[in-house]
Amino acid sequence: MHYIPTDNSHMDRSFLDVDLDELITKLTVPEKISLLAGKDRWSTVDITRLNIPSIKVTDGSNGARGGSFFKMIPAVAIPCGSGLGCSFSPSLMHELGGLLAAETLARKSVCLLGPTINVPRSPLCGRTFEQFSEDPTLSGYLAAAYINGLQAGGISPTVKHFVGNEQEHERNGADSIIAPRAFREVYLRPFQIAERLSRPWAYMTSYNKVNGVHCSEDKWLLDTLLKGEWGFGEDGFIMSDWWGTYSIDLSIKAGMSLEMPGGSGLYRQEAIVVHQLKSHKLLHSDIDKLVKSVLQWTQRLVKLNADLVYSPDTDEFTRPRTKEDEDLTRRAATESITLLQNVDSILPLEPNSNGPLKVAVIGAQAKARVATGGGSAQCRTSWCQSPWDALNEQNPGGIELSYSLGGYVSKYLPVLDSSFTRLDGSKGFDLHHYAIAADGTQSAKPAYIDTHDLSDMYMYDFYHPRLGMHYFTELHTLFTSPIDGEYEIGFCVTGQGWLWVDGELRIVNATAEEQVVGTAFLGYGTAEKSTLIQVKKGQTYTIKLLHDTRLPSGSTRGKGPIVRPGIRLGARPSVDPDAAIEQAVELAKKSDRAVLVVGLNSDWESEGFDRPTLALPGRSNELISRVAAANSNTIVVLQTGSAVSMPWLSAVKGVVHAFYLGNQCGDAIADILYGTANPSGRLSLTMPAKEEDVPAYPDFKSARTKVHYTEGTWVGYKWYNMRKIEPLFAFGHGLSYTTFEYSDLRLSAPPPTLKVADEWKATVEVTVKNTGGRMGSHSAHVYLSPPKETDVSLKHPDHALQGFDKAYNLAPGESMTLEIELDKYAICHWDDLTETWRAEKGTWTVKIGRDAQTFWGCETFEIGHNMPWSGL
Repeated sequence: MHYIPTDNSHMDRSFLDVDLDELITKLTVPEKISLLAGKDRWSTVDITRLNIPSIKVTDGSNGARGGSFFKMIPAVAIPCGSGLGCSFSPSLMHELGGLLAAETLARKSVCLLGPTINVPRSPLCGRTFEQFSEDPTLSGYLAAAYINGLQAGGISPTVKHFVGNEQEHERNGADSIIAPRAFREVYLRPFQIAERLSRPWAYMTSYNKVNGVHCSEDKWLLDTLLKGEWGFGEDGFIMSDWWGTYSIDLSIKAGMSLEMPGGSGLYRQEAIVVHQLKSHKLLHSDIDKLVKSVLQWTQRLVKLNADLVYSPDTDEFTRPRTKEDEDLTRRAATESITLLQNVDSILPLEPNSNGPLKVAVIGAQAKARVATGGGSAQCRTSWCQSPWDALNEQNPGGIELSYSLGGYVSKYLPVLDSSFTRLDGSKGFDLHHYAIAADGTQSAKPAYIDTHDLSDMYMYDFYHPRLGMHYFTELHTLFTSPIDGEYEIGFCVTGQGWLWVDGELRIVNATAEEQVVGTAFLGYGTAEKSTLIQVKKGQTYTIKLLHDTRLPSGSTRGKGPIVRPGIRLGARPSVDPDAAIEQAVELAKKSDRAVLVVGLNSDWESEGFDRPTLALPGRSNELISRVAAANSNTIVVLQTGSAVSMPWLSAVKGVVHAFYLGNQCGDAIADILYGTANPSGRLSLTMPAKEEDVPAYPDFKSARTKVHYTEGTWVGYKWYNMRKIEPLFAFGHGLSYTTFEYSDLRLSAPPPTLKVADEWKATVEVTVKNTGGRMGSHSAHVYLSPPKETDVSLKHPDHALQGFDKAYNLAPGESMTLEIELDKYAICHWDDLTETWRAEKGTWTVKIGRDAQTFWGCETFEIGHNMPWSGL
């Protein structure tokens, strides 16, 4: 099942123009079955006899990682989905789609596994950072633009995860219980909008069940709704998530085209499928239909990328760094950053008139490169600066920067840095892989010797023919201490581990009794175990880590097909946490401004697990509160993919939500702090004051296999508005270094006599004026309010976002009139009684939202007929 690049160069190119129906008649039954599962982890099956090439896919969706988790190719990472949602900019998303298309091709792939457009019910979901927004309309429009950009570059998207995958807890077996109206109006709506506006070339099913049926085998979902009602077509291509297939006949009859990954073939093995055919659980026509969908999708992509697909060069590469890429990713990052609070215009940082402005930069994350969240969305960036480095590099003059750690807050020790080298002194470390001897012990000689330079190793795709499914790995490194004092070193593994320092066994993490279940490696690793060693500056120490990939006897840790070997070894100087906070406080006292860079990272927000709390990790809140008490001009920069609690909010003057910004995480933060860029982000997610306010709070986890979506359609801001709950920061909130005013709200809508939904089109015009002193950009958000509730009508949200546009680069005093188009989606709800979309009759109101709880302007229009419809 390991990935071996397929060289299609020996084939002729007859597949480009072949009649697929005729080709299917030439395929044998075993060949047809083989096409319904992957060849390996990342590619489809090739059939040389008929010149059918193999094509490759790569993980997304904020970068193209390539064919290896273990040895990732350095790539361009764009901001995370929740950050991009704050841009409210489809045009930006289209540009980024084009960039990701080029990145995908550099990974020798023609399909990117993204975008992720599930709707986060709770900010605690481990993959919230991947998702655009809690609002399905915003998510759908941004997804469509992203998809159109990808497809314009000849790359297939894989819209995921279809559908109802809003938490990681028990994701393979959890049953999302969703009422029909909420299912249609909230969770299916982003997919429906994306299908209508971009016609995606591929979908990926989610792991979970919805209302009792796994999505990969739900015939109503895949065949009746997606392929039929929405017009994706009988030959529409749908793949499973990795190991997200749970049946043979059910998934095939439902219309799920491709089981991934392939190779070992969990379900679509030849013998098993043939048995299903002989027993008439399956018909040959069922197989042929899916074969047609696979071949049609493949042919489309091969035609668009023939030179790549047929090239003998299958080596992935990192694209050269270009000014165009830098400018686009930097613009995307600054448009994602959202200024939440700016009391007394504490930002931007500008020199004093009477001397340099002394700025204390505090926090371990200030010197870290926190580019992405974790899991399948994680990328190794091809270039990246920490905020500290960027602040120094971009210093405009007149600003005196100083730094204090403030303490550690990471879940794991940081990966090995340049103090650790190979045994010969060169960069990286040595890896010796040993087979397991007949008696179960480590073989005497290594079967394979390798090197690497990143000590967080999920060896998902590692394979060597002289090693079996399980094996031993020795990691060897020389550590030259940069300090006098104590160093902490530790590791987590998926199997059993031991660590020696200068030949002395210091850590044993190898028995079921010793091991604690952790969250590394998609939740299948141990918790980290560490030790302290006394070190002298300049002295060299020999470190050896031994990993046995087998679980210890009696272990109850995760088992399953996705469990692959993983090793993470980290180290850092030991610090006294109390002293670290005191040092930060003392520095803050001596400074004019204190800038704290805090938050989460890929250890805390990742595929495979959910966050347990909204709180910042460790003693972050204490650090912020202590620094703010020492310096009244404190600014907090948050690097998180979702909401966090802010008990210190009233004590600080500035709050900047920076999300995960990809390659430009440092530069973009510096741009905003110095005012080189003017923030224009507006929150794509509500920031709750406390966990109990979150709509999904009572029913977020899988409880005895079921996740009850009891909040119904009242997701995100609609819940807060309906319950009259004051959030910490409302959806759509976002400040600027300038000010904007709205004027001249105008509405053009059809007459109430209109009876056909497809003909209902309205245009909202609003003028945005920059009334401040700096150039800035601003998005205008159109909300609709339905007619007053009657005795027989449904209850609807008082306000719902239905359209938006962005005025870019307005100079002081400059105005721009935006035109925002509305259609039947803006006025229609799902009616359970008739199983159609319908509009409420009566007077509708149009307003501009300063945020989801504060509105400007008012125009009305009348709807005189229900105008029922279905489809797109």
